[in-house]
Amino acid sequence: MKLPPMNALPVFEAVARLQSFSRAADERNLSQSAVSHQIRLLENYLGEALFERRGRTTRLTDQGQQFYETVYASLTALERSAEDIKGVPSTTVRLALFSSFAVRWLIPNLTSLHQDHPNLALQLEMTSESPILSDRVGDCFVTLHNDVPGYEYLPIYRETLFAVSSRQYWYELLQRQGCSSDAEPPLSILSKATLLSTHSIFDRDQEDWRQWYRANHSTLPDDIRLQNFSHMLLALEAARHHQGITLTNDYMVQDQRDTDLIRLPFLSYRTGDEFYFAYKSSRRNESAIQQLKQWMLSTCQKTGLR
Repeated sequence: MKLPPMNALPVFEAVARLQSFSRAADERNLSQSAVSHQIRLLENYLGEALFERRGRTTRLTDQGQQFYETVYASLTALERSAEDIKGVPSTTVRLALFSSFAVRWLIPNLTSLHQDHPNLALQLEMTSESPILSDRVGDCFVTLHNDVPGYEYLPIYRETLFAVSSRQYWYELLQRQGCSSDAEPPLSILSKATLLSTHSIFDRDQEDWRQWYRANHSTLPDDIRLQNFSHMLLALEAARHHQGITLTNDYMVQDQRDTDLIRLPFLSYRTGDEFYFAYKSSRRNESAIQQLKQWMLSTCQKTGLR
């Protein structure tokens, strides 16, 4: 078996992760010249440059990124195997997930995780898009994708969108249009409102409202007032401050901050997106992952997502 210089691999992993030779030297208790020497040994062995050095910036090359994926996964697997043999199972688990799901659903429910599993240390890696399924990103994931081989996927939520606004905004709108709060309002009342649209739902401005109107057997009026936001968190915050009506989903209106919001009496519709809790099949028996999985599934059930 012909292996690369083994002493250089942890050094390479540190430089790649920290994107700095000096910080890697501090972490590994080495001199910066010793770190540079180990990286040169590895690059000479592979016959490829692993890093691009531009002034103070250190970045992986394409070949370096490919090699880092393998090195990180291998070193992590060795660490986990050694801990299992020593009888010291890891109590730390990294969960990569959408920032909106983390802020609006996970964090408000974390107290019960700490109560049920006080020794479990959860590290959150928040992303603006569905996270990449990789050991270097996280141990577990909340993702929209279920097609990466080697992972197990547990469905936790099918996204449904519905219209909300602040109570003040809605009742003032009803009053201006001469509508009773006890009667079902006509869809046409929205033509007098400002609609807050979220680009990230369908990666297209106003598409969320177009789909909503279609579900209500109508079309989005050309002259309706629309304000565009990049993220649902921003649109929901604008709605809370009486700026209009937005479309949101179940996990976004879970905690006590939303008592000033009201769900409007119109139809909801499914976007087609399904959220999964995912982890590597080869790691299914790890205690920390099992604890987080069981808590996640039961809490999604209790809060009405699942």
